[in-house]
Amino acid sequence: MSLVRKENLKMQAIQNALQKWLFPIAQKLEQQRHLQSVKDGVVAIIPIIIIGSFCMIPVGLGNLFGGGFGAWVNDHILIFNFPTYFTTNIMSLFSAFFIAESLAKRYNMKSPSMLGIMAVLVQVVLCVNVDPENSMIFDITSLGSEGLFVSIIGGLLVVEITRFFEKYNLTIRMPDSVPPMVSESFSSLIPFAFNVILACAVALLCTTYAGTTFPKIIISLLAPAISSMDSVWAVAIIIFLTQLLWVFGLHGAAITQSVWAPFAITYAAENAAAVAAGVAPEHIFTYGFYFGFLQVSGSGMTLLLVIMMCRSKAKSLSSIGKVGIIPSFFGINEPIIFGLPVIMNPFMLIPFVLGPVIVSVISYEAMATGLVSLPLGEAPGFLPPGFQAFLLTMDWKAAVLAIFNVCLMGLFYYPFFKAMEADELRKEKEAEAEELKAAEAKEKIEQA
Repeated sequence: MSLVRKENLKMQAIQNALQKWLFPIAQKLEQQRHLQSVKDGVVAIIPIIIIGSFCMIPVGLGNLFGGGFGAWVNDHILIFNFPTYFTTNIMSLFSAFFIAESLAKRYNMKSPSMLGIMAVLVQVVLCVNVDPENSMIFDITSLGSEGLFVSIIGGLLVVEITRFFEKYNLTIRMPDSVPPMVSESFSSLIPFAFNVILACAVALLCTTYAGTTFPKIIISLLAPAISSMDSVWAVAIIIFLTQLLWVFGLHGAAITQSVWAPFAITYAAENAAAVAAGVAPEHIFTYGFYFGFLQVSGSGMTLLLVIMMCRSKAKSLSSIGKVGIIPSFFGINEPIIFGLPVIMNPFMLIPFVLGPVIVSVISYEAMATGLVSLPLGEAPGFLPPGFQAFLLTMDWKAAVLAIFNVCLMGLFYYPFFKAMEADELRKEKEAEAEELKAAEAKEKIEQA
C-alpha cells in the first residue's frame, strides 16, 4: 500500500471518529430555530452598522495623516458622527425587529412584520429611560450595543408569547368579510397589549427595586461572557469549530455565528462609539475582524489553494479551480468547498481546520501587541484580500496582515495539495487505462 493511501486511511479514521460525536450536535444547532433566528436577526443589521462605521473613516484618516487635516476632522467631528445617531446608536431596535421577524417566519406565523414592530416597541419600553423630573427627556443610550442582548430576549419572547395566544385562540376574531389586513391587525391586538404591559412591568420593577435599567442588569449578568469572548483563546476555539463543521458538510459560520456574532457586533459598536468620542478602541474580535482577517477569500482562506488548482496537471482539480477563482477573490469559496470538495476530504482536513486557527492567533496577537491598529467599527465585506482589513482599521499594515494570512494558508495547503494532486493523477491514469481497455475490447468485438 502506498504512503498516500495509508495517510488517506488515517485521515478517514479521524474524520469518522469526529463525525460520530460532532455531527449530531452540529445538526441540532443548525436546526434550532431560536439560535438561527438570533443569527439571522443580528447579521441582518450588519449593513446598518457599516453605514454608521463609515463615519469613522474620516476620523481614522485624520489620525493617520494628522496635521491640519486631522485638526479639521476634529473640528467637524459632530458632522461626521451625525449618521451614527440613527444607525449604530439605535442598532438594537433593528435587531429586535429582524430577530422577531425571522422567528415568526420559521414558525410560519401570519404577520412576521407585525411581530417585528411589536418587538421594536417592547425594545423601546425596556431600554429607554425616562427622566423622572421631566417626562420629555429620554435617555436612549441603551438602544445601542448595550441593548443588543435585550433585543434577543425581547424579540424571541414576543414571538413565543404571541404564538401562545394564537395557539389557544386568545385573539380577536373578525368576520370573514373583513379584509385580511384589518383582520390580522385586530387578531394581534391582545398579544400586542400583553407584550407591552409585560415590558412596562419589567422596566418599572428594574428602575424601582434594582435602581437601574433592564439592559444594564443584562449586561452585568453577561459581563464575564462578554469580557472572555474577546480573547485569543476564544477566537481560536471559534475558528476551530467553524472549520471543523465545514468538513462535515455543515455551514460552519452559519452555525457558530448564532453564539459569537452578538458579542462581536457589540464590540464593533463599542469601538465605533469610542472612536466617535475621541477615545482609542479597545476590542479586537469584531465581526469585521473575523471576515477581514480570518476568513479572507472565504472559510479556510483558500485563495492560493484555488490558484494551485488552476495550475494543476490533474484535469479535475484544474477545471474546479478555474470555476472558483473569481468568486474566491471576493470571499465566496463555496464552489471550492463543495466542488473540490473540502467536505469529507482527508487531504484537506489538517490544513483547512488547523491552518485558520494558527492564522487567528497570529492576527489577534498582531493587534493585541499594537503592531496593527484595532478595528474602528465595521467595513463592507466580499472585497479582495486586504481591502476590508484596511477600511476596518484605516491602517495599511492591516491590509498587509490580511494578505500575509492568505499567503501563509497557501503554505499550509501546499504539501497536502501535492499529495491530493498525486492521488488525483493516479485516479485519472487508472480511469484512462480502464477506458483504453474498454475501447480495445469493443474494437475486438466489432472485428469479430
